Amino acid sequence: MKDVTIYTDGACSGNPGAGGWAAIMIWKGREKELSGGEAETTNNRMELLAAISALEALKEPCRVTLYSDSKYLVDAVTLGWVHRWRRNGWMRTKREEAKNPELWQRLLDAAEKHEVEFKWVKGHDENEFNVKCDKIAVAESRKLSKNVKDLDLK
Repeated sequence: MKDVTIYTDGACSGNPGAGGWAAIMIWKGREKELSGGEAETTNNRMELLAAISALEALKEPCRVTLYSDSKYLVDAVTLGWVHRWRRNGWMRTKREEAKNPELWQRLLDAAEKHEVEFKWVKGHDENEFNVKCDKIAVAESRKLSKNVKDLDLK
């Protein structure tokens, strides 16, 4: 089984607003960058899409260490919140629905194919890959934000 390291990040200009995500996948010293975005989204959705996109890009089962600066993402998985939400019909509490259930389901489905360890990394700090992911995600967000503004006919 291949050992793959993944760094992910999401960014949003406004929340909601134009957003971008990025992932850097590392295997045997080689890097592959993935990125994308949405014109109207949230930061949490972009954080999730970065992790989902990277895991879905793996062509075979791998041992993955996935780093994210999103406590929302890492805590939901490592503390078991997302599994409880799913068991409870995507409810966080008896009265409050979990947000982004379709993305959480995609994440769980993608993660089940691999051995994934989710780790939190302090954002915008000294980790070169987190900083690089942030720059890519912000660029995707700005690209979409500019496109949305260009379409504004007011």
